[in-house]
Order: sequence, then structure tokens, then C-alpha cells
Amino acid sequence: MKIKTATKSYDEVMAIKPKKRIKPKRPNILFRTVLKVGSLPDLIAVRFKLKKIGMDRLDKKEPCLILMNHSSFIDLKIASSVLYPRAYNIVCTSDGFVGKRWLMRNLGCIPTQKFVSDVALVRDMIYATKTLKSSILMFPEASYSFDGTATPLPDTIGKCIKLLGVPVVMLRTYGAFARDPLYNNLQLRRVKVSADLEYLLSPDDIEQKSADEINEIIFKRFDFDNFRWQLENNVLVKEKFRADGLNKVLYKCPHCLSEGKTVGKGTTVCCENCGEGYLLGENGQLSSLKGDAKFSHIPDWYKWERECVKQELLNGSYGLCVDVDICMMVDMKKIYRVGSGTLTHNVDGFHLVGCDGKLNYKQKPTASYSLYSDYFWYEIGDMICIGNSKILYYCFPKSGADIVAKTRLAVEELYKIVKSKKEEP
Repeated sequence: MKIKTATKSYDEVMAIKPKKRIKPKRPNILFRTVLKVGSLPDLIAVRFKLKKIGMDRLDKKEPCLILMNHSSFIDLKIASSVLYPRAYNIVCTSDGFVGKRWLMRNLGCIPTQKFVSDVALVRDMIYATKTLKSSILMFPEASYSFDGTATPLPDTIGKCIKLLGVPVVMLRTYGAFARDPLYNNLQLRRVKVSADLEYLLSPDDIEQKSADEINEIIFKRFDFDNFRWQLENNVLVKEKFRADGLNKVLYKCPHCLSEGKTVGKGTTVCCENCGEGYLLGENGQLSSLKGDAKFSHIPDWYKWERECVKQELLNGSYGLCVDVDICMMVDMKKIYRVGSGTLTHNVDGFHLVGCDGKLNYKQKPTASYSLYSDYFWYEIGDMICIGNSKILYYCFPKSGADIVAKTRLAVEELYKIVKSKKEEP
């Protein structure tokens, strides 16, 4: 999938007046039907199966909040089939509206900025459930998982659920990540996909429980490990490209500790610096090509990388400074290419300068608990996105180095460090 872009000067982009936010629209049954029919070929291809748990407690016309884990693009196709004919609005990233605002509105989509505080979103969700009598489909993780485990959830989700006061349902998929992991360059694998649709919380449950208690329930449901699931269920991925791009996740060699030297290609991921290598088995587990395996489980490797980043932050050695191509989003017509610059990230947060000195943007570590970053974003390239509710800056590293995963880890760990210091007596 691609996105509409245009090249403009920084001054031209800053002169664009963004359109006012429009209230959500209840999706027409015709659009819901088209989505369902259009999704059938992919669901047939993965032999999709659904299991319902406690769903008899939810009235067919009763608005609810549907929380779904975010694994791959097939998620929306699953939802459009499973939830049909229920009317529901979809909380989605604002750049998804670029060049197709009319269509997205009629599909019931509600735009929001990923990992950016958005009070208007809560108002739109309340309007959809109370006035439009529509349900809400939301991906609380906000971004696809890099390593197959759950990405951080916002602490505010419990408060949001209490404000809505509608039943909460969870739609959890199995096999969607194994079929199309983000790192694997959009190459689909032959894997069966299934899902559970479970009634979690009633309006009475929500009224009686605190926001923290609700958070605990939701966080527990979003605790998963797709590679562990693959191993335990003997799901085999036999494609010979299954390790392509794995270096984007496993960017640091556990043997020589070099970064950006690993190469994922075919069925192996190897370090160009020290020569150590691993085979990615059909069951999703790693085995050493030389017999000295540091890790057999990809999420364990990724967890180790997280700990390494945390230690760098604590001892003051962490720092990112990279030349980037810069795009901006100020409206929903196009993504604007405005030139190049330099992106830095350290314990003080982000600093983006560029466009012949006209662009100078700083973002504090407390601005967000995670980072909107992506691999091969809209087929343009690996991307790091920073910004606020008015302007987003999409930064594409010119070097092509694998820095996206490390930067996301650094943002998450730095947020925790700063937050814990503020909570100290």
C-alpha cells in the first residue's frame, strides 16, 4: 500500500490551514457489506475460524468497545467479517486518511495521532457510542508488534473505558503475526489464522471497578507471545524467506555486541562483524549455525536488546544522531516532502532540525510512552515519527541503518525512567 506525497517547501507546508475536525459518521450498511465481501478471499486463504466466548451477553444492537490486538493488515479484514453486520467506528492513525478522507469517513474511521495525547478522540468515541449508537473498534497497542509480543498499552485505557460505560469485547487473533510479521517485507506466509471474540466487561463491571482494576484486566489480556504460540501449537512456516528483514528486530549481535551488522536473509540471520549466525526454524525458534546459541527465542533476544538500551540510558552512553529525509503531515490531502535534516535522540528527548534551519522541533521524553516507528512505511522506507496533535514529522534515515527498533525501545525505557523519578518522594 502506498500513500499520496508531494514535494513542497517548509514555508509552503506551514502556510497550509488544516481542516477542522469533523464528528464521526455512522458507517452505512452498504460500506460494511463491501468490506466483508472484500475480506472473504484472504480469510478463505488462511482457513479462518472464529470462537465466541460469552458473546450471548451482548445485544446485537448494543454499542460496545471492541479491543483488538494488532498483528498485521489482515486484522481489519478479520474484524469486518467477524463483527458484521454490527455498525462500528474504527479508531485509526490519521495518516490512513491521507488522499482518501471521504472513503475513510464513510467506513466509520476516526482519525488520531499515534502515541500523541488526543482529548478530541475520547469525545469522538463518546459521540459515536452515545449519539450514533455505534460500537468502537480500537487497537490499544496503536502499532504492530516488532517481536511478536504485546507493545505497551496506555495507562489511560481504564479511564477511557469508564467514560464510555459500554460493554468491552476483545477480539484476539492467532496466526496473523506468523502469516505476515512486520519485519518480513510484506511477504505472506501460508499459515492458518483464527480468532477469539470474548465478552470481557459489562457496564455494571465497569461501574464497580476502578480505572486501575480495569487496566489490570486489559493488560493481562494483552500479554501474549506469538513465537511461543507458534512453537506450542507446532505451526510451521516453511517459506524460504522467513528470516528476510529479521535484522530490523535483532539489530544487535549478542556475541560481539556490534549494532547494525546483522543481516536477515532467507532462513538465517548472521552478523557480518563476527560471523556468528542463526537459523530461523520452521517452528519460529532459533538455532546457532556454529553451536554457541545465545538465544533460541526471538522475544528473548529483543528483551535483551531492551535491557542493553536501558543500561545505556542509565549510564549516559545512549545517543542517536542520524541524517534524515523529512516528510510532514498537516492535513489529510498528502504527506509533504520538505527536505532533509538531522534527528537526534538522547536523555533530553528528540530534536529535529532541517529545511535550511527553518525547522527546529524538540520533544520531551515525557511526551509519549512509546514511539510511532515502522518498517518500509507505505513502501517508502523505515520511519520514525514524532510530533504533536497539529503536525507530524516523518523521519526516514538516509543511511538505511537498522535504528528504528532501538529508538522505539529507547523511547519506552526513557519514559519509564523519567516517570519513576518523578514519582519518587
